[in-house]
Amino acid sequence: MTTKTEPAAELPPTPAPNPCTQCALRNDTLARGTCAPGDACLVAHSGRQIDRFMARNREWAERCLDDPFWERRAIAVKWAPAERVGRLARDADETVRRSVATRLDGEALLGMARDEDREVRITVASRLPPELLERMMRDADYAVRLQVARRLPHGRLPRMADDPDAVVRKEVARRLPAFALARMATDPDPQVRAIAAARMLPEAAAALLADPEWTVRAAAVAQAPLEALHAVLDDPEPDVRALAAERLGIAAPPPPRTP
Repeated sequence: MTTKTEPAAELPPTPAPNPCTQCALRNDTLARGTCAPGDACLVAHSGRQIDRFMARNREWAERCLDDPFWERRAIAVKWAPAERVGRLARDADETVRRSVATRLDGEALLGMARDEDREVRITVASRLPPELLERMMRDADYAVRLQVARRLPHGRLPRMADDPDAVVRKEVARRLPAFALARMATDPDPQVRAIAAARMLPEAAAALLADPEWTVRAAAVAQAPLEALHAVLDDPEPDVRALAAERLGIAAPPPPRTP
């Protein structure tokens, strides 16, 4: 006769060791409840935890500006007093310098306009006072110049109409006043010409009704004087003919006969 044995009782799981027993902050921020392992921790290798720690304990941010861990320095820049972070504008790590560029102003920020990292320079261009932006309009990176074109005062914007990158020139065409757009009628990129044609003064737009690209002609139809639209009623592109007829209030003409 066999006896039935009871299964051994499961032991409770061994609790994870408390990582704070060796932490120098256990009698400081931990005791005050302003940090917690796995949530807000200065010594964790987690940007989110470090950020939460410094948000709750800002007095520690300035102390960490010289920390050997780049991410801790970058986050410290975010929370430290602005007047203390400028000395990290030449930090060896580009992420730290990007963080610095979000805190500086005026001439101090302009001093970072030649940083080797494009993201740093983009940040600078997005924050500089408009009157200082002109110094960055010839940056080597198109993304930096694009940020400049988005914020440069209108009076200085024509100087970027010949930018080597079409993406930048498109932004210029979107922002230039209508009376200044005629200079972009001969841009080599049809998308730039189309943007300009859709915003030009009527007389300037009329000249683009003969553009070789139909998208430019279509954009010009919306701006050109009504009397100029009769010239495109026999346009080879049906969309151009339809747009012209719609503005003239007439039926769309049939396609032109081919010889």
